[in-house]
Amino acid sequence: MKTVVSRFELIKKVSAFLLVSGMVCSLSTNAQKNKKGQKDLPLFSQFVYKGNDKIYADNPLGKDEFYSPILQGCYPDPSITRKGNDYYLVNSSFAMFPGVPIFHSNDLVNWKQIGHVLDRPSQLKVEKSGISAGIYAPAIVYNQYNETFYMITTQIAGGIGNMVVKTKDPMKGWSEVYKLNFAGIDPALFFDEDGKAYVVHNDGPDKGKELYNGHRVIKIWEYDLEKDQVIAGSDKIIVDGGVDITQKPIWIEGPHMYKKNGKYYLMCAEGGTGGWHSEVIFVSDSPKGPFKPAPSNPILTQRYFPPNRKDKVDWAGHADLVEGPGGKYYGVFLGIRPNDKNRVNIGRETFILPVDWSGEFPVFENGLVPMKPKLKVPAGITNRTGEAGFFPNGNFTFKDELNGPLDFRWVGIRGPRDSFSVVSKEGLRIKPFAANIKANTPTSTLFHRQQHITFDATVTLKYVPASEKELAGLVCYQKESFNYVFGLTRKGESYYIVLERTENGKSTIVASKQIDVKKPVQLQVSGNHDDYRFNYSVDGVNFENLGGTVSGDILSTNVAGGFTGQMIGLYATTGNDIVIP
Repeated sequence: MKTVVSRFELIKKVSAFLLVSGMVCSLSTNAQKNKKGQKDLPLFSQFVYKGNDKIYADNPLGKDEFYSPILQGCYPDPSITRKGNDYYLVNSSFAMFPGVPIFHSNDLVNWKQIGHVLDRPSQLKVEKSGISAGIYAPAIVYNQYNETFYMITTQIAGGIGNMVVKTKDPMKGWSEVYKLNFAGIDPALFFDEDGKAYVVHNDGPDKGKELYNGHRVIKIWEYDLEKDQVIAGSDKIIVDGGVDITQKPIWIEGPHMYKKNGKYYLMCAEGGTGGWHSEVIFVSDSPKGPFKPAPSNPILTQRYFPPNRKDKVDWAGHADLVEGPGGKYYGVFLGIRPNDKNRVNIGRETFILPVDWSGEFPVFENGLVPMKPKLKVPAGITNRTGEAGFFPNGNFTFKDELNGPLDFRWVGIRGPRDSFSVVSKEGLRIKPFAANIKANTPTSTLFHRQQHITFDATVTLKYVPASEKELAGLVCYQKESFNYVFGLTRKGESYYIVLERTENGKSTIVASKQIDVKKPVQLQVSGNHDDYRFNYSVDGVNFENLGGTVSGDILSTNVAGGFTGQMIGLYATTGNDIVIP
């Protein structure tokens, strides 16, 4: 029996076939367009960063030694906690995205970055913040009584303010944000043996009671663990001004509370993040005070020594304590290593020192004398930094072909990396935003921190700009208004490599030169203290300089201000405003 198909059914079948065929053709055409469009994007590959500081060459490690800082470059405001043999450390990240880098160690010597605490837009609202706004002074702590990790911080962006996130396992990500109902900055949580929880933080004095510029206080609140919120009306000032208010101490901040031998210890930074920075400590019989300062404060500082001392470490403070291997205490803290012009380009770094807590008060061992670059490893520990995924320090080389998952040390500014980066087996393609590097909005730039005073960074770029508005290359970036741009762009039918300096928002072309872009170009920036040079190679062997030696002054916090360090960026934009003469 033949199957009879009606005209209506036949028309339906033919129409369906034509529709599907059209969709396939359309999808095929779109795929070809997307493939072609992606092929035209700037392609970065073979990034190599190499550090060569004299201090490490002059101080090679023995078998039982390791270097401090343990985290070089812009890793400030460290906080540390412990669960069993697992140590976790976090740092301030300001407008970097993702935010709050988190590191893990089993021995306080060898550290691996396991990710970032704030790794999604729902947690981090920094898209309109200045480079030195965003995330301030995160504090990480493990509460053994409910087996939960907490990270509390101040997010100066997005209307968030003080906030907390939590997790049972830092390896598996963190919760959404719990916004906290109090003002001030630098909060830290403390969990007492009776199950009660408290928040301590920096704040201004009560209204009308400010005695001088820089007069601050430390407050405490009771904290509701069920609601993840401070208890209204429970706040109390426990330190007014600092160790001795008659001496007008400034910027008491970064508090952490500890309990030892039935006593409560409150450790704070005092003196501001600069040349007078220090760490001080107080003791009480109750978490709510009264707190008595140690007679030997400060317990850590570098402020009393000649400014021209060799291998200078300065600004030491903003510390946190942890009980280390064998019951020995250690303290992590920030410090800076200025260049030969006394400028701070690499930012505030994470240092570590052993702490003697055999008496009533803890004291940083050798924290009150000029600091040395090397420490003894704890007994039974082997220094494996730079091996097997452990974060490197000293003089090291970081190589990244940029053809796999992005390393955690690559960050964006004000927005997620995956909003503009596409990784393939060929390398990293950047989908350029219209915003250029001077914008106070997310830019299509992937950043790596400068981690040495003497360094070079080289990347291969394959790119043919289609117009004068397109540019891709390297950027050296202290902030949106202080930076160097070194990249490829176009003028008419010709292609140029250009170097631009922007100081306090005013841009000047240092040099430009016509270039052949048929083959990939290698771009390189090298720094030696305050001297920076931008070089390029069209044959992969011989490098030519563009613009001579230029000053790194605009890449320092001394000139640019703010709290971050210099960052090297892989950059692209369709909003180029550099006009080739």
